[in-house]
Amino acid sequence: MALIEHRQLIILGAGPAGLSAAIYGARAELKPLVITGMVLYGQASLTHTIENYPGFPKGIGGMQLGQLFEEQAKAFGTEFVFDEVQAVDLSKHPYTVSVYGGDYTTDALIIAMGANNKRLNVPGEEEFIGRGVSYCGTCDGWFYKDKDIHVVGGGDSALEEAIFLTRFAHSVTIIHRRDTLRAGAILENRARTNPKIGFIFDTVVKEIRGGEGVDELLVENVKTGETSLIPTEGLFIFIGHSPNTKLFEGQLALEPGGTIKINEHMETSKKSVFAAGEIADPHFRQVVTSAGMGAAAAISATHCLETMSCGL
Repeated sequence: MALIEHRQLIILGAGPAGLSAAIYGARAELKPLVITGMVLYGQASLTHTIENYPGFPKGIGGMQLGQLFEEQAKAFGTEFVFDEVQAVDLSKHPYTVSVYGGDYTTDALIIAMGANNKRLNVPGEEEFIGRGVSYCGTCDGWFYKDKDIHVVGGGDSALEEAIFLTRFAHSVTIIHRRDTLRAGAILENRARTNPKIGFIFDTVVKEIRGGEGVDELLVENVKTGETSLIPTEGLFIFIGHSPNTKLFEGQLALEPGGTIKINEHMETSKKSVFAAGEIADPHFRQVVTSAGMGAAAAISATHCLETMSCGL
């Protein structure tokens, strides 16, 4: 594949981490190139309302926040390529990034490719994606108007989406494998006081069944082992994310959970390669922390390019 051009700094991903890195990199006159991937603005774009990002006391939509990030990055000279990374070669410097449109080489690389939704990996899940199984309430909630649906998960994302889905659904029942929720206190209180939301604790989904669409769930109580069938008209799954690190296996050091190993300067195990956001964050996974990591990665990349003294 033909080489398109060489860049000082390439940023992989256009979520909060990647766009924040772009703003800082552009202000340092590195003329960064952002390769967006297929999910513009990252997982945050799928959140209907973000209430905990500083500066927006009334909250802001995830897509809207991403658009503001992009506008700001472009104002300082960031270039965007709407393409998907096919391969990254870190075996020799400058590094090579391959996309459908060709190859780029770069002196410094910031990896901010985020994470994908985890799957239940149960029978029926793949079969009914788009026909009753969804991983995005903002995307698909409208299709479940006046229906009785279920949500799997017990963290912030699950409760945020469940609350949002009550705008459309007749009822939303949250299925959680533990007996206590993992979400923040404010979200939990909102969910528990919402008359449309119910809970099934200590339970996992074992199979998703239906015909044209999802009709019922085979569930199991994790404490008693008892199984039962629950009728449903839709299932939304919010059980966490898997970091998008497949391209970097064998090239970068990874943490046991699969995230890219970084130090306090966002440096990876390769010189002049940095990582930020959920692809390198197994703990916090917030828009504000991802943006902060992106800024730190760009500052470190700038220093690296000036001195060529970076790496674990």
